[in-house]
Amino acid sequence: MISRDLTFIVGGARSGKSAHAERLAAASGLPVTYVATARVADDEFADRVAHHRARRPAHWALVEAPLDLAGALDAAAAPGRCVLIDCLTLWLANLLCPPDAAAPADDWLARLDAFAAACERARGTVLVVSNEIGLGVVPLGAATRQYVDELGRLNQRIAALADRATLIVAGLPVVLKGG
Repeated sequence: MISRDLTFIVGGARSGKSAHAERLAAASGLPVTYVATARVADDEFADRVAHHRARRPAHWALVEAPLDLAGALDAAAAPGRCVLIDCLTLWLANLLCPPDAAAPADDWLARLDAFAAACERARGTVLVVSNEIGLGVVPLGAATRQYVDELGRLNQRIAALADRATLIVAGLPVVLKGG
């Protein structure tokens, strides 16, 4: 039976986590599907996305999945393929802080469960990128506290499923699980 190969990559903003994941995907020698979760809301963020896009090989497939990350993973994961998901941080923000809505999406918890289940059944190589945002002070606002708490729980959940977990600090990988 061909099993999945799930790697969780976590780090702070501008730590080098995406670049590390991209190097792992390229080194896999497999066809790569890059799953982007971002929604571009302004020019500055568009520049960030353009930077990521320019760094990736042009032959990688691209899937944009701002909400249905489980569906995107189910469709892309297969033996002999590599899926790079970048990132859980923006995906969760899309669910908890949807544009033009005052409250989280009604199905946000179900979507988290569906994604975890998709990670469990995925086959092939899967690289999941997320931010570690729980190392600072407790945020003042209730919505921000909810976001920090839920991202921490999601990160723990995916790290527990992962075969390997790596923390990126100042561009350097620190192995947390599976060496």
